[in-house]
Formats: sequence, structure tokens, C-alpha cells
Amino acid sequence: MSCVAGISLLVGGIGIMNIMLATVLERTKEIGLLRAIGATQRDIKLQFVAESFAIAILGGLLGIVFGILLSELIAFYSDWAVSWSLLAIVLSFSICALIGIAFGVYPAIKASQLDPITALQSE
Repeated sequence: MSCVAGISLLVGGIGIMNIMLATVLERTKEIGLLRAIGATQRDIKLQFVAESFAIAILGGLLGIVFGILLSELIAFYSDWAVSWSLLAIVLSFSICALIGIAFGVYPAIKASQLDPITALQSE
């Protein structure tokens, strides 16, 4: 079960990275404008890391909600007892947040290294 969870986290992290790389490409002009009016590379990095963190947090919350609902549904129809470990929920949520941050760093660095003039001229 741990292997399946690990693979799911890896796939989810790669998905977050791909979403953020697409976001960098779509918002190249915005990044150029931000850099032109005084945003530092650090500001751009923080913005994109915060966005990937928010995506991971939302995914983690949805996973917790759906997991609890699905387990309650299965318990209702099968007459099984269900119990949860708060520690396991907090640990999995924390790992999900760390995955979001880790896989958001590369797109954030790519975004912060864009040249403002080139970014503003992009179409």
C-alpha cells in the first residue's frame, strides 16, 4: 500500500509541476510586467511556489474529504467498522504539502529567470 501511495504522490507531484510549467508559459507577459515594475526574482519564485503549495493543499483536502466519505459509504453498505488515525491524516497531508512545494520549485525558478524585456515581447 505504501508503494501505491508513493507512486501516487510522485505522479501528483509531476502533475503539479506540469501545471505550473504551463502556467509560466501562459503568464510570460505578466511575469515580464511584474519584473519591469520592480518585482525581484525572489518575489516571482515565492508567487509560483505559493501557487503550487495551494494546489497541493487543495488536493490534500479533497483527498481527505473523499477518503472519509468513501470509507463511510463502504462501512454503511458492508456493516464494517471504520476508524481513522489523526496522525496518519496529518502525516499524509503534510507530505502532500511538501510534494507541492518540492515540485513547484523548478517552475518557480524558470519563471524568475525570465528576462523582463523578452517576456514582455512574447506573444
